[in-house]
Amino acid sequence: MNRRSVLLGGAATLACMSLSACHSPDEPLRVALNDWIGYSPLVLAQELGHVDEATVRLVEQPSNTASMMALANRELSVAALTLDEFLLAREGGLDVRAVMVFNESHGADVVMAHPAIAELRALKGKRIGVESSAVGALMLARLLERAQLEPSELDQVTLTADQHVKAYAAGQVDAVITFEPMASQLRAQGAKVLLDSSHFPGLIVDVLVAHAELPARQHAHLRRLLAGHFAAVSHLRRDPVDAARRLAPHQQLTPDEVRQAFSGIHLLDLNDNRQWLSGPQPRLIDSVRSVATIMQSSRLLGRLPALDGLCDASFLPEGNA
Repeated sequence: MNRRSVLLGGAATLACMSLSACHSPDEPLRVALNDWIGYSPLVLAQELGHVDEATVRLVEQPSNTASMMALANRELSVAALTLDEFLLAREGGLDVRAVMVFNESHGADVVMAHPAIAELRALKGKRIGVESSAVGALMLARLLERAQLEPSELDQVTLTADQHVKAYAAGQVDAVITFEPMASQLRAQGAKVLLDSSHFPGLIVDVLVAHAELPARQHAHLRRLLAGHFAAVSHLRRDPVDAARRLAPHQQLTPDEVRQAFSGIHLLDLNDNRQWLSGPQPRLIDSVRSVATIMQSSRLLGRLPALDGLCDASFLPEGNA
């Protein structure tokens, strides 16, 4: 389960990669995603029959890094990314636009620590596991701010997401910046939450991005994909038990664990997406400004992004949600 592994040198890498290969518009729309729970409504939409595999192909990737590389190579035209990765892709020279906002983290991203560590300030001098990703840097920046600590006052241990639980269990770290479903596994080992993303709305956001030059004949496929996604979100809210049962095999979790994982994110419906992507002041722009400022101060982003052309609400379904 690793949605957030992104190479910090990704922007430079993307800029150098060839964009020459392009798929025929007659082919199915190929969409990159991984098994992060926030993207799973797309899988549910397919399971419910709202997404036709003849026109849309969901392409599973091991991480969002792989999704970004597939976008750069033009192996596909659409991908699920975190907002920070979207900004890295654009800085790297990819003309991609946010066409949908999946969710915002509302507790799924957490700082968890040994139960003997009762407050953030007590992390001073302790070993904290953190992923070499922009999301890890965003949460770390907020942690340091809340704890009134300097980066040098923490012993930062670089860990990939799949190492979080094992490293904590082996006593290699005292705390870890992580997310679901690893957070639930750490709770089972006694770790306690010291800080979570519900305190920072709009900081950690997942978006669906598409190449600006998406072939015109695939526009209808993308619109159907988005309509299917929102139908799946409605089903999930209406019948969460059935949705969790359907998604459990894909997530390799029990239905109860699936429902727990969803509790840490706020899924955005069609009306939410109109607020985030359209109008004179799309909400996504506010999130971009906040995230880009932190990324730039952490040297993850070379410059603040141009705000023109970030959002494209034209693929959202018409009518009421």
